[in-house]
Amino acid sequence: MSADPPPTPQGPSAGPPGSLQGPPPPAKPPRGSLRVRDMLMALAVLLVVVAVGGGVRSCSFAPAGPTVDPDAAPTVDAPARLAEFARVSEFPLRVPAVPPGWRSNSTDRSPVDGGGTAVRVGYLTPEGKYLRLVQSDGTEEALVATEAGGPLAGTGVTDAAGVRWVTYQADGGEPFRVATAPDNPQVQWLITGSGTEADFAALAQATVNGQVLPAGDEQN
Repeated sequence: MSADPPPTPQGPSAGPPGSLQGPPPPAKPPRGSLRVRDMLMALAVLLVVVAVGGGVRSCSFAPAGPTVDPDAAPTVDAPARLAEFARVSEFPLRVPAVPPGWRSNSTDRSPVDGGGTAVRVGYLTPEGKYLRLVQSDGTEEALVATEAGGPLAGTGVTDAAGVRWVTYQADGGEPFRVATAPDNPQVQWLITGSGTEADFAALAQATVNGQVLPAGDEQN
């Protein structure tokens, strides 16, 4: 008697008898596409981290205007810098006698659009408000346009420290107050920034009471 032949294996194998094969493994994407995908995912994670942790740390906003973190801002020796500017200036400069607790965090000297020069000093109040005093021999209109980034219309007049100041302001913007130096009709003073009315009046008085530095050609 002869034995029955063994049963034929069942399954998806299409190979020769006696071989056991499963379904072929899934194809791997090309190595290049993996690199591109990984780079895009890493970039997306980095952007999220920057968006969450990279906000402005030295400035916060309040209904009365932005404030600056005094601890995060630099300190500048304004009297020394103004003395340097005066040596090359064509008009006398003032060193404001600012109130206690105020400090300077910036100085600058550059041309005024339309002619003249602007000398700038930035101040921080103890409450973190920022004000900028600009002294210039440019015209009032040219000085305002230079500081504001374009011409502005006058919106009113106010008196501070015995001087008449003309206010220029765009809707919702910070005011630019301009006065002619009482001892020199060729010199304009401009005060702007996020400070309060009391801060403006204090800087105006500090400027009027400040030490006068002769122009460069008057120092020799």
